[in-house]
Amino acid sequence: MKSEHRNIFKSFRFEIVLYSLFSLICTLVSEGAIFGVGSLIIYMLNRNKAEKNLMYKTTQAISESSNSLELYSSLRGDLGKDIPTSKTGTIAVIMGAAIILGLALFITFFLIFTKRFSTYLEEITEGIAKMSAGDFKTRVVVRNDDELTDIAVNLNKMAKEVYTRFENERKSENAKNDLITNVAHDLRTPLTSIIGYLNLVAEKPMDEKTRNKYIHIAYDKSKRLEKLIEDLFTYTKLDFGEVKPVCQELDLVKMMEQMYEEFYPSFEENKLQCKFECKETSILLFADGGLLARAFANLISNAVKYGADGKNIMIYVKRVEEFAVVSIKNFGELIPEDALHDIFEKFYRVETSRSTETGGSGLGLTIAKNIIQLHGGSLTARSDFSGTVFEVKLPITV
Repeated sequence: MKSEHRNIFKSFRFEIVLYSLFSLICTLVSEGAIFGVGSLIIYMLNRNKAEKNLMYKTTQAISESSNSLELYSSLRGDLGKDIPTSKTGTIAVIMGAAIILGLALFITFFLIFTKRFSTYLEEITEGIAKMSAGDFKTRVVVRNDDELTDIAVNLNKMAKEVYTRFENERKSENAKNDLITNVAHDLRTPLTSIIGYLNLVAEKPMDEKTRNKYIHIAYDKSKRLEKLIEDLFTYTKLDFGEVKPVCQELDLVKMMEQMYEEFYPSFEENKLQCKFECKETSILLFADGGLLARAFANLISNAVKYGADGKNIMIYVKRVEEFAVVSIKNFGELIPEDALHDIFEKFYRVETSRSTETGGSGLGLTIAKNIIQLHGGSLTARSDFSGTVFEVKLPITV
């Protein structure tokens, strides 16, 4: 709640006035009680003193006078005259004492009533000190409903925003370091092989067959290096929002049939049987065909690399209500359940080694997911004994 719109009866100023009135009332009551009791005590002391004086004078008079009863009555009539009466000086002293006592009582009661304010201010001050020292996890407890509450709420909001910003910067810095480390590793491995084989060809005598073999290996490594660099550029553009899809009407069924044909040599090379199934004759989407082709190519390549042991790959295309669903299934090694969400993170690989057989750039699934999300769709994975399935859902907008 903003302070300028706060109800006056819930404001800090109103509470101060209220506690001031309470303090004043308690002061007047306490001071009245104190002076009442004090006056009564003084009166009783003076009266006792006067009676003692009377008894003394009476005793003296009896010893000197025969008419003692008459003399006692005379002295008894003077009893009231022996009790001192208030004078101007005494009144001034009493008034001064009353003022000083009243101020002391008022301050005491005011401090007691406003102790929770001072305690809360100390908590806020302590919270500010911790935040200024860099501890942005600190939160000030929100109490009451006044201006101090507004300060606590705004401090907590500021601390949360700063902490979130620092965390994002830290994650960004870690991501940048991871990116540099992984890119350096992935680029160095094929580059080292290329340099090594070309050096052998250039420096050592060998027969034509061995020379061609080494040149072919160097060429394959160069193509892998080209793929790594291409994936890296694609990922960075997608991550920084530099890729803007150029959407137009396309037939998803025809596109997937074409993808199946393009990967047929890869299926044959890896001795895989691929089944393509679609009961729809056409599913029209409004999308960027080039980007979607890149995403599905990454998913099929992933199925080929990690599903080679299963000997089969299945591609299903169907319409489910307002969505087009593409499922790519392989029967290779299962993905652990705790890794199903991590596989879409950049440079993540289920296997610990970075072998050339299965170790791609580590960006393929990340790129695929980014492209699918760019089209308003989703990419999920599940893996059990019935197989590993990557499922793409795209909204049908045509």
